Amino acid sequence: MSTNSKTSPSLADQAKSLLAYSLYIVLFSCLLPLFFIRLLWRSNKAPAYRSRMSERLGLAAMTPPAGGIWLHAVSVGEVIAAVPVIKTLRQQYPSTAITVTTSTPTGSARLTEMLADELGNNLFHSYAPYDWPLFVSVFLRKIKPSIHIVMETELWPVTIYLCQCMNIPVVVANARMSEKSAKGYQRFAWLSSAMMRNVHVATQYQQDAEHYLALGLPPQQLQVTGSIKFDIEISPALMLAANQFRSQLNNEAKKTFIWLGASTHKGEDEYLLATHKKVLKQDPNALLIIVPRHLERFDDVANLTESQGFQLHRHSSSQALDAEKNVLLIDSIGQLLLFYGVADVAFVGGSLVPTGGHNTIEPVAWGIPVLSGPHTFNFSEVTERLVQAGALQIIDDSQQLTVAILKLLKDSKQLTLGAAAARQVIDDNRGAKQKLMGVIASLLTIE
Repeated sequence: MSTNSKTSPSLADQAKSLLAYSLYIVLFSCLLPLFFIRLLWRSNKAPAYRSRMSERLGLAAMTPPAGGIWLHAVSVGEVIAAVPVIKTLRQQYPSTAITVTTSTPTGSARLTEMLADELGNNLFHSYAPYDWPLFVSVFLRKIKPSIHIVMETELWPVTIYLCQCMNIPVVVANARMSEKSAKGYQRFAWLSSAMMRNVHVATQYQQDAEHYLALGLPPQQLQVTGSIKFDIEISPALMLAANQFRSQLNNEAKKTFIWLGASTHKGEDEYLLATHKKVLKQDPNALLIIVPRHLERFDDVANLTESQGFQLHRHSSSQALDAEKNVLLIDSIGQLLLFYGVADVAFVGGSLVPTGGHNTIEPVAWGIPVLSGPHTFNFSEVTERLVQAGALQIIDDSQQLTVAILKLLKDSKQLTLGAAAARQVIDDNRGAKQKLMGVIASLLTIE
């Protein structure tokens, strides 16, 4: 589908859009204090939420050259998907400034880690401003972008409207729209339809596309490009780091079986620990690595683990893990991809509780067996493809989790089953990034 044509709205449509945006601004203004209260509340456990508050008011500390690219990636998952896009943009437009915004401290830290060598070299980073007219206007006038790229699902009405007013095209890249999200947007159809007139969307799959079309997106502003996350590349340096850490666990800590609970949410750690008790009866030298999704849960997970009698080692400790420790808590952010390379098998969280699941492509890319709970509506198409290829196993509850892990523990052949199929799925689905670059090129005007 073409991406560079856009139907001019009628006067009636323009009036409806203005009314919708005006009503949204009134409602958002009433709720705005709650955003700051929420930040302060979250900062009790994660102090980083209290820092750089001025950036959320649109007062970015940097001043990039005008006419650049503004890319927004809300948190860790979106940042990981965005980094290959950012690197490709820098290759194709080397003299163009790129400003990357995030909304969470974990996303900010992940971006800083992944692009540490490039930040400051015409690549800038800030928190995104809250979606209120004054904040967004100040930010846009500060960075003066030629295009705004939004990763996956972040649709903010005021930002979209002000970009329209300033003739800044908006692209929703690697867009996904679950059925649950679509129903949520449908409840505010008066606002969603107004936003859809002012965005170009590159969706991951046809199902996502249909949801956007149902919300009022003009077909000429839509293209199905596939998921960028299939374009994942594991660097030689990361492979080396994973192999070194794995060797340390095998040789110095005497760990013979290592399994990983990734991006866990409240209510899932209990299931992992219950399974690990049974694993330890079969193999006393087994190790469970837990990586909580949110940094404010680190202490809670540590306390839960120790209260159940496990020997816990926190990764932030300066001491090396010894043979007595049977649970390793990753209490730092931005290192999940590394630990997928350390594990024999991975369970991806947010799926035994109704959160919608997290990215299962990363562990599949390492060629290890991957387990997920049944709640994967945020990644339904990806999940279906990986399951069909034998690269992902769905378990419905904690009992099935235990059965699956014990089976993998007892049968070493199962640890490599599906690895080739997993890599084939990734190879078959590559190419989304280049398609997205075509969409961006059709809208980006570099002076």
